[in-house]
Amino acid sequence: MDHREHSRRVLPFEVTHRMVLSIALPMTLGFMTTPLLGLADTAVVGHLGQPDALAGLAIGAMLFDLLFASFNFLRASTTGLTAQAFGRRDRHEQQTVFWRALLSALGCGILIVLLSPALVWLGIKLMGPQGGVAEATRTYFSIRMLSGPAALANYAILGFVLGRGQGRIGLLLQTVINGVNIVLALVLGLWLGWGVAGVAWGTLIGEAAGMLTGLTIVLNGFAGEARPTRAELLSPAKLKQLFALNRDILIRTFVLLGAFTLMTRIGNSFGAVTLAANAVLMNFFLLSAYYLDGLANAAEQITGRSIGANYRPAFDRGLRLTSLWSFGLALGTTLFFLIAGPALIRLLTTSEEVRAAAEIYLPWAAIAGLTGVLAFLLDGVFIGATWSSAMRNRMLLSFAGYLLALAIFVPTLGNHGLWLAMNAFLLFRGIFLVVDLKKRADQTFRAAQ
Repeated sequence: MDHREHSRRVLPFEVTHRMVLSIALPMTLGFMTTPLLGLADTAVVGHLGQPDALAGLAIGAMLFDLLFASFNFLRASTTGLTAQAFGRRDRHEQQTVFWRALLSALGCGILIVLLSPALVWLGIKLMGPQGGVAEATRTYFSIRMLSGPAALANYAILGFVLGRGQGRIGLLLQTVINGVNIVLALVLGLWLGWGVAGVAWGTLIGEAAGMLTGLTIVLNGFAGEARPTRAELLSPAKLKQLFALNRDILIRTFVLLGAFTLMTRIGNSFGAVTLAANAVLMNFFLLSAYYLDGLANAAEQITGRSIGANYRPAFDRGLRLTSLWSFGLALGTTLFFLIAGPALIRLLTTSEEVRAAAEIYLPWAAIAGLTGVLAFLLDGVFIGATWSSAMRNRMLLSFAGYLLALAIFVPTLGNHGLWLAMNAFLLFRGIFLVVDLKKRADQTFRAAQ
Protein backbone atom coordinates (compact mmCIF):
# COMPACT_ATOMS: atom_id res chain seq x y z
CA MET A 1 0.00 0.00 0.00
CA ASP A 2 1.53 3.31 -1.03
CA HIS A 3 1.54 6.58 0.91
CA ARG A 4 -1.48 8.04 -0.93
CA GLU A 5 -3.60 4.98 -0.09
CA HIS A 6 -2.50 5.26 3.54
CA SER A 7 -3.44 8.95 3.65
CA ARG A 8 -7.03 8.30 2.43
CA ARG A 9 -7.80 5.72 5.09
CA VAL A 10 -9.66 6.60 8.28
CA LEU A 11 -8.03 4.73 11.17
CA PRO A 12 -9.98 5.43 14.37
CA PHE A 13 -8.30 5.29 17.78
CA GLU A 14 -9.37 6.33 21.26
CA VAL A 15 -7.73 9.22 23.09
CA THR A 16 -7.87 8.83 26.88
CA HIS A 17 -6.51 10.57 29.96
CA ARG A 18 -4.22 7.57 30.36
CA MET A 19 -2.80 8.07 26.86
CA VAL A 20 -2.12 11.74 27.53
CA LEU A 21 -0.42 11.09 30.86
CA SER A 22 1.57 8.11 29.54
CA ILE A 23 3.43 10.57 27.32
CA ALA A 24 3.36 13.72 29.46
CA LEU A 25 4.42 12.31 32.85
CA PRO A 26 7.54 10.40 31.72
CA MET A 27 8.73 13.34 29.65
CA THR A 28 8.14 15.78 32.50
CA LEU A 29 10.22 13.56 34.78
CA GLY A 30 12.87 13.29 32.08
CA PHE A 31 13.04 17.05 31.61
CA MET A 32 13.38 17.52 35.36
CA THR A 33 16.60 15.51 35.41
CA THR A 34 18.24 18.34 33.45
CA PRO A 35 18.36 20.90 36.29
CA LEU A 36 19.71 18.16 38.57
CA LEU A 37 22.57 17.78 36.11
CA GLY A 38 23.26 21.52 36.21
CA LEU A 39 23.26 21.47 40.01
CA ALA A 40 25.65 18.50 40.08
CA ASP A 41 28.09 20.12 37.64
CA THR A 42 28.02 23.38 39.60
CA ALA A 43 28.52 21.56 42.91
CA VAL A 44 31.49 19.57 41.58
CA VAL A 45 33.34 22.61 40.28
CA GLY A 46 32.22 24.70 43.23
CA HIS A 47 33.87 22.24 45.64
CA LEU A 48 37.20 22.79 43.93
CA GLY A 49 37.31 26.25 45.50
CA GLN A 50 38.29 27.93 42.22
CA PRO A 51 36.01 30.87 41.33
CA ASP A 52 37.54 31.15 37.85
CA ALA A 53 36.66 27.52 37.11
CA LEU A 54 33.06 27.99 38.28
CA ALA A 55 32.63 31.14 36.19
CA GLY A 56 34.18 29.42 33.16
CA LEU A 57 31.82 26.46 33.59
CA ALA A 58 28.81 28.79 33.70
CA ILE A 59 29.87 30.65 30.55
CA GLY A 60 30.83 27.48 28.66
CA ALA A 61 27.57 25.72 29.55
CA MET A 62 25.55 28.76 28.50
CA LEU A 63 27.33 28.97 25.14
CA PHE A 64 26.82 25.27 24.50
CA ASP A 65 23.14 25.37 25.46
CA LEU A 66 22.58 28.44 23.29
CA LEU A 67 24.18 26.77 20.27
CA PHE A 68 22.46 23.41 20.63
CA ALA A 69 19.04 24.86 21.48
CA SER A 70 18.98 26.14 17.90
CA PHE A 71 19.03 22.51 16.72
CA ASN A 72 15.84 21.57 18.58
CA PHE A 73 14.14 21.47 15.18
CA LEU A 74 15.69 18.01 14.74
CA ARG A 75 13.59 16.72 17.61
CA ALA A 76 10.41 18.63 16.81
CA SER A 77 10.18 17.88 13.08
CA THR A 78 10.96 14.20 13.69
CA THR A 79 8.15 13.95 16.24
CA GLY A 80 5.56 15.47 13.91
CA LEU A 81 6.49 13.41 10.85
CA THR A 82 6.82 10.17 12.83
CA ALA A 83 3.47 10.70 14.57
CA GLN A 84 1.71 11.19 11.26
CA ALA A 85 3.27 8.04 9.79
CA PHE A 86 2.36 6.23 13.03
CA GLY A 87 -1.25 7.38 12.61
CA ARG A 88 -1.29 5.98 9.06
CA ARG A 89 0.18 2.74 10.46
CA ASP A 90 2.92 3.09 7.88
CA ARG A 91 5.88 1.40 9.56
CA HIS A 92 8.14 1.77 6.55
CA GLU A 93 7.64 5.54 6.46
CA GLN A 94 8.31 5.74 10.20
CA GLN A 95 11.65 4.05 9.64
CA THR A 96 12.42 6.31 6.69
CA VAL A 97 11.68 9.41 8.78
CA PHE A 98 14.00 8.10 11.50
CA TRP A 99 16.95 7.42 9.19
CA ARG A 100 16.53 10.75 7.42
CA ALA A 101 16.49 12.57 10.77
CA LEU A 102 19.43 10.60 12.16
CA LEU A 103 21.59 11.26 9.11
CA SER A 104 20.71 14.96 9.26
CA ALA A 105 21.61 15.06 12.96
CA LEU A 106 24.94 13.28 12.48
CA GLY A 107 25.80 15.55 9.56
CA CYS A 108 25.09 18.68 11.63
CA GLY A 109 27.02 17.22 14.56
CA ILE A 110 30.10 16.45 12.48
CA LEU A 111 29.99 19.96 11.01
CA ILE A 112 29.93 21.38 14.55
CA VAL A 113 33.01 19.34 15.49
CA LEU A 114 34.88 20.56 12.41
CA LEU A 115 33.93 24.17 13.17
CA SER A 116 34.57 23.85 16.91
CA PRO A 117 37.87 25.81 16.99
CA ALA A 118 36.21 28.78 15.32
CA LEU A 119 33.08 28.45 17.49
CA VAL A 120 35.17 28.32 20.68
CA TRP A 121 37.07 31.45 19.60
CA LEU A 122 33.84 33.25 18.69
CA GLY A 123 32.13 32.27 21.95
CA ILE A 124 34.97 33.58 24.08
CA LYS A 125 35.16 36.73 21.98
CA LEU A 126 31.45 37.41 22.46
CA MET A 127 31.36 36.72 26.20
CA GLY A 128 34.69 38.38 26.97
CA PRO A 129 36.04 36.21 29.84
CA GLN A 130 39.61 36.93 30.88
CA GLY A 131 42.50 34.97 32.38
CA GLY A 132 41.55 31.82 34.27
CA VAL A 133 37.87 32.24 33.44
CA ALA A 134 38.66 32.29 29.72
CA GLU A 135 40.84 29.18 30.06
CA ALA A 136 38.13 27.27 31.94
CA THR A 137 35.55 28.33 29.36
CA ARG A 138 37.81 27.20 26.51
CA THR A 139 38.47 23.82 28.17
CA TYR A 140 34.82 23.06 28.90
CA PHE A 141 33.41 24.32 25.59
CA SER A 142 36.07 22.60 23.45
CA ILE A 143 35.42 19.18 25.02
CA ARG A 144 31.64 19.50 24.96
CA MET A 145 31.68 20.40 21.28
CA LEU A 146 33.01 16.91 20.58
CA SER A 147 29.67 15.54 21.79
CA GLY A 148 27.91 17.26 18.86
CA PRO A 149 27.11 14.15 16.78
CA ALA A 150 25.85 12.18 19.78
CA ALA A 151 23.89 15.10 21.26
CA LEU A 152 22.10 15.85 17.99
CA ALA A 153 21.52 12.15 17.30
CA ASN A 154 19.75 12.04 20.65
CA TYR A 155 17.43 14.81 19.44
CA ALA A 156 16.44 12.66 16.45
CA ILE A 157 16.06 9.51 18.56
CA LEU A 158 13.94 11.30 21.16
CA GLY A 159 11.79 12.84 18.44
CA PHE A 160 11.19 9.40 16.94
CA VAL A 161 10.16 7.67 20.18
CA LEU A 162 7.91 10.59 21.13
CA GLY A 163 6.28 10.46 17.70
CA ARG A 164 5.37 6.85 18.47
CA GLY A 165 4.00 7.83 21.88
CA GLN A 166 6.75 5.96 23.76
CA GLY A 167 7.11 8.35 26.67
CA ARG A 168 8.71 5.75 28.93
CA ILE A 169 11.52 5.19 26.46
CA GLY A 170 12.00 8.96 26.31
CA LEU A 171 12.30 9.02 30.11
CA LEU A 172 14.78 6.14 30.00
CA LEU A 173 16.99 7.93 27.47
CA GLN A 174 16.94 11.21 29.44
CA THR A 175 17.77 9.30 32.61
CA VAL A 176 20.68 7.49 30.96
CA ILE A 177 22.13 10.69 29.50
CA ASN A 178 21.84 12.76 32.67
CA GLY A 179 22.49 9.90 35.08
CA VAL A 180 25.76 8.87 33.45
CA ASN A 181 26.68 12.53 33.21
CA ILE A 182 26.12 13.20 36.91
CA VAL A 183 28.03 10.10 38.05
CA LEU A 184 31.00 10.79 35.79
CA ALA A 185 31.04 14.48 36.71
CA LEU A 186 31.49 13.40 40.34
CA VAL A 187 34.07 10.70 39.53
CA LEU A 188 36.12 12.56 36.92
CA GLY A 189 35.63 16.11 38.10
CA LEU A 190 35.87 15.67 41.86
CA TRP A 191 37.30 12.27 42.76
CA LEU A 192 40.00 12.21 40.06
CA GLY A 193 40.43 15.98 40.28
CA TRP A 194 39.96 16.74 36.58
CA GLY A 195 37.76 19.74 37.43
CA VAL A 196 36.03 21.47 34.54
CA ALA A 197 37.50 19.03 32.02
CA GLY A 198 36.12 16.09 34.01
CA VAL A 199 32.64 17.61 34.03
CA ALA A 200 32.82 18.16 30.25
CA TRP A 201 34.02 14.61 29.56
CA GLY A 202 31.22 13.29 31.76
CA THR A 203 28.71 15.16 29.61
CA LEU A 204 30.23 13.84 26.39
CA ILE A 205 30.17 10.23 27.62
CA GLY A 206 26.60 10.67 28.89
CA GLU A 207 25.45 11.81 25.45
CA ALA A 208 27.24 8.87 23.83
CA ALA A 209 25.66 6.42 26.28
CA GLY A 210 22.22 7.85 25.56
CA MET A 211 22.78 7.60 21.81
CA LEU A 212 23.91 3.97 21.99
CA THR A 213 20.99 3.04 24.25
CA GLY A 214 18.52 4.78 21.97
CA LEU A 215 19.92 3.28 18.78
CA THR A 216 19.82 -0.20 20.33
CA ILE A 217 16.15 0.18 21.25
CA VAL A 218 15.07 1.74 17.95
CA LEU A 219 17.03 -0.61 15.70
CA ASN A 220 15.72 -3.65 17.57
CA GLY A 221 12.24 -2.36 16.75
CA PHE A 222 13.16 -2.39 13.05
CA ALA A 223 14.28 -6.03 13.14
CA GLY A 224 12.95 -7.99 10.20
CA GLU A 225 11.74 -4.90 8.33
CA ALA A 226 13.07 -3.75 4.97
CA ARG A 227 15.44 -0.78 5.18
CA PRO A 228 14.50 2.33 3.20
CA THR A 229 16.33 2.70 -0.09
CA ARG A 230 18.68 5.55 -0.90
CA ALA A 231 16.06 6.93 -3.30
CA GLU A 232 13.49 7.01 -0.49
CA LEU A 233 15.88 8.71 1.93
CA LEU A 234 16.88 11.30 -0.68
CA SER A 235 13.38 11.88 -2.06
CA PRO A 236 13.35 15.55 -3.21
CA ALA A 237 9.77 16.07 -2.03
CA LYS A 238 10.46 14.64 1.42
CA LEU A 239 13.73 16.53 1.80
CA LYS A 240 12.00 19.74 0.78
CA GLN A 241 9.29 19.13 3.39
CA LEU A 242 11.91 18.38 6.06
CA PHE A 243 13.94 21.45 5.17
CA ALA A 244 10.87 23.70 5.35
CA LEU A 245 9.87 22.27 8.74
CA ASN A 246 13.36 22.62 10.16
CA ARG A 247 13.76 26.15 8.79
CA ASP A 248 10.48 27.34 10.30
CA ILE A 249 11.12 25.75 13.70
CA LEU A 250 14.67 27.14 13.73
CA ILE A 251 13.37 30.67 13.11
CA ARG A 252 10.79 30.22 15.84
CA THR A 253 13.48 29.00 18.27
CA PHE A 254 15.81 31.93 17.49
CA VAL A 255 13.00 34.42 18.09
CA LEU A 256 12.11 32.76 21.40
CA LEU A 257 15.75 32.81 22.54
CA GLY A 258 15.96 36.42 21.44
CA ALA A 259 12.96 37.35 23.59
CA PHE A 260 14.53 35.89 26.75
CA THR A 261 17.94 37.33 25.92
CA LEU A 262 16.39 40.77 25.49
CA MET A 263 14.70 40.42 28.88
CA THR A 264 18.07 39.67 30.49
CA ARG A 265 19.80 42.59 28.77
CA ILE A 266 17.10 45.05 29.80
CA GLY A 267 17.05 43.62 33.32
CA ASN A 268 20.78 44.26 33.53
CA SER A 269 20.12 47.97 33.09
CA PHE A 270 18.18 48.00 36.37
CA GLY A 271 21.25 46.95 38.37
CA ALA A 272 22.78 43.77 39.76
CA VAL A 273 20.16 43.24 42.49
CA THR A 274 17.21 43.39 40.10
CA LEU A 275 19.02 41.24 37.54
CA ALA A 276 19.73 38.62 40.22
CA ALA A 277 16.11 38.75 41.41
CA ASN A 278 14.88 38.19 37.85
CA ALA A 279 17.26 35.23 37.48
CA VAL A 280 15.88 33.65 40.66
CA LEU A 281 12.29 34.15 39.49
CA MET A 282 12.97 32.72 36.04
CA ASN A 283 13.56 29.39 37.79
CA PHE A 284 9.87 29.40 38.73
CA PHE A 285 8.82 29.92 35.13
CA LEU A 286 11.22 27.19 33.95
CA LEU A 287 9.76 24.76 36.47
CA SER A 288 6.29 25.46 35.06
CA ALA A 289 7.74 24.87 31.60
CA TYR A 290 8.71 21.28 32.49
CA TYR A 291 5.08 20.37 33.14
CA LEU A 292 3.81 22.27 30.13
CA ASP A 293 6.48 20.81 27.81
CA GLY A 294 5.48 17.30 28.83
CA LEU A 295 1.86 17.99 27.90
CA ALA A 296 2.97 19.72 24.70
CA ASN A 297 4.79 16.49 23.79
CA ALA A 298 1.53 14.59 24.31
CA ALA A 299 -0.27 17.12 22.11
CA GLU A 300 2.39 16.70 19.39
CA GLN A 301 1.98 12.94 19.27
CA ILE A 302 -1.81 12.82 19.44
CA THR A 303 -2.20 15.62 16.89
CA GLY A 304 0.23 14.06 14.43
CA ARG A 305 -1.28 10.61 14.88
CA SER A 306 -4.85 11.86 14.40
CA ILE A 307 -3.88 13.67 11.18
CA GLY A 308 -2.05 10.60 9.91
CA ALA A 309 -5.10 8.49 10.79
CA ASN A 310 -7.42 11.08 9.15
CA TYR A 311 -9.57 10.91 12.29
CA ARG A 312 -10.89 14.30 13.45
CA PRO A 313 -12.59 13.02 16.66
CA ALA A 314 -9.18 11.98 18.04
CA PHE A 315 -7.75 15.40 17.21
CA ASP A 316 -10.60 17.21 18.98
CA ARG A 317 -10.57 14.97 22.05
CA GLY A 318 -6.77 15.10 22.28
CA LEU A 319 -6.95 18.89 22.23
CA ARG A 320 -9.61 18.92 24.96
CA LEU A 321 -7.76 16.54 27.27
CA THR A 322 -4.33 18.12 26.89
CA SER A 323 -5.93 21.55 27.41
CA LEU A 324 -7.65 20.34 30.58
CA TRP A 325 -4.44 18.99 32.07
CA SER A 326 -2.35 21.95 30.91
CA PHE A 327 -4.64 24.62 32.35
CA GLY A 328 -5.17 22.63 35.55
CA LEU A 329 -1.44 22.23 36.17
CA ALA A 330 -0.69 25.81 35.18
CA LEU A 331 -3.31 27.12 37.63
CA GLY A 332 -2.04 24.83 40.39
CA THR A 333 1.55 25.87 39.79
CA THR A 334 0.61 29.57 39.83
CA LEU A 335 -1.17 29.19 43.17
CA PHE A 336 1.75 27.20 44.58
CA PHE A 337 4.28 29.88 43.66
CA LEU A 338 2.08 32.67 45.01
CA ILE A 339 1.87 30.87 48.35
CA ALA A 340 5.27 29.18 48.64
CA GLY A 341 7.26 31.64 46.52
CA PRO A 342 8.79 33.64 49.39
CA ALA A 343 10.07 30.47 51.05
CA LEU A 344 11.51 29.21 47.76
CA ILE A 345 13.22 32.55 47.16
CA ARG A 346 14.92 32.25 50.55
CA LEU A 347 16.18 28.79 49.56
CA LEU A 348 17.61 30.06 46.28
CA THR A 349 19.51 33.10 47.56
CA THR A 350 21.03 34.28 50.84
CA SER A 351 21.16 37.95 49.78
CA GLU A 352 18.52 39.95 51.67
CA GLU A 353 18.49 42.59 48.92
CA VAL A 354 17.84 40.00 46.22
CA ARG A 355 15.21 38.29 48.37
CA ALA A 356 13.33 41.54 48.90
CA ALA A 357 13.45 42.44 45.21
CA ALA A 358 12.38 38.96 44.11
CA GLU A 359 9.35 39.02 46.41
CA ILE A 360 8.23 42.31 44.86
CA TYR A 361 8.18 40.81 41.35
CA LEU A 362 7.08 37.30 42.42
CA PRO A 363 3.45 37.62 41.18
CA TRP A 364 4.64 38.26 37.61
CA ALA A 365 6.75 35.09 37.60
CA ALA A 366 4.00 33.09 39.32
CA ILE A 367 1.45 33.81 36.58
CA ALA A 368 3.89 33.23 33.71
CA GLY A 369 2.97 29.54 33.52
CA LEU A 370 -0.70 30.48 33.26
CA THR A 371 -0.19 33.19 30.65
CA GLY A 372 2.05 30.84 28.66
CA VAL A 373 -0.07 27.69 28.85
CA LEU A 374 -1.78 28.18 25.46
CA ALA A 375 1.54 28.95 23.78
CA PHE A 376 3.18 25.76 25.05
CA LEU A 377 0.19 23.56 24.24
CA LEU A 378 -0.50 24.95 20.77
CA ASP A 379 3.18 24.87 19.83
CA GLY A 380 2.85 21.13 20.39
CA VAL A 381 -0.32 20.94 18.29
CA PHE A 382 1.18 22.94 15.41
CA ILE A 383 4.42 20.88 15.48
CA GLY A 384 2.48 17.61 15.48
CA ALA A 385 0.38 18.84 12.58
CA THR A 386 3.52 20.15 10.80
CA TRP A 387 1.90 23.58 10.44
CA SER A 388 5.35 25.07 10.89
CA SER A 389 5.02 28.15 8.68
CA ALA A 390 1.93 29.28 10.60
CA MET A 391 3.71 28.77 13.92
CA ARG A 392 6.72 30.73 12.65
CA ASN A 393 4.63 33.64 11.41
CA ARG A 394 2.67 33.90 14.63
CA MET A 395 5.87 33.82 16.66
CA LEU A 396 7.20 36.75 14.62
CA LEU A 397 3.94 38.63 15.12
CA SER A 398 4.06 37.92 18.87
CA PHE A 399 7.64 39.16 19.05
CA ALA A 400 6.58 42.41 17.38
CA GLY A 401 3.91 42.78 20.06
CA TYR A 402 6.54 42.04 22.72
CA LEU A 403 8.81 44.80 21.40
CA LEU A 404 5.88 47.21 21.44
CA ALA A 405 5.02 46.22 25.02
CA LEU A 406 8.65 46.75 26.07
CA ALA A 407 8.67 50.21 24.47
CA ILE A 408 5.43 51.19 26.24
CA PHE A 409 5.77 49.65 29.70
CA VAL A 410 9.47 49.51 30.58
CA PRO A 411 10.07 53.31 30.52
CA THR A 412 7.12 53.91 32.84
CA LEU A 413 7.01 50.79 35.02
CA GLY A 414 10.65 49.67 35.06
CA ASN A 415 11.13 46.01 35.96
CA HIS A 416 7.38 45.59 36.48
CA GLY A 417 6.99 46.70 32.87
CA LEU A 418 9.62 44.16 31.79
CA TRP A 419 7.73 41.28 33.41
CA LEU A 420 4.43 42.63 32.07
CA ALA A 421 5.87 42.63 28.54
CA MET A 422 7.12 39.04 28.93
CA ASN A 423 3.71 37.85 30.11
CA ALA A 424 2.12 39.74 27.23
CA PHE A 425 4.49 37.98 24.81
CA LEU A 426 3.40 34.60 26.17
CA LEU A 427 -0.26 35.57 25.86
CA PHE A 428 0.22 36.89 22.32
CA ARG A 429 1.74 33.57 21.23
CA GLY A 430 -1.17 31.55 22.57
CA ILE A 431 -3.90 33.88 21.31
CA PHE A 432 -2.48 34.18 17.79
CA LEU A 433 -2.20 30.40 17.51
CA VAL A 434 -5.68 29.63 18.87
CA VAL A 435 -7.27 32.12 16.44
CA ASP A 436 -5.80 30.11 13.54
CA LEU A 437 -6.42 26.65 14.99
CA LYS A 438 -9.93 25.74 13.82
CA LYS A 439 -9.42 26.98 10.26
CA ARG A 440 -6.23 24.95 9.85
CA ALA A 441 -7.75 21.84 11.39
CA ASP A 442 -10.78 22.09 9.08
CA GLN A 443 -8.51 22.51 6.04
CA THR A 444 -6.27 19.61 7.03
CA PHE A 445 -9.00 17.06 7.67
CA ARG A 446 -11.09 18.22 4.70
CA ALA A 447 -8.05 17.82 2.42
CA ALA A 448 -7.48 14.31 3.77
CA GLN A 449 -10.99 13.13 2.89
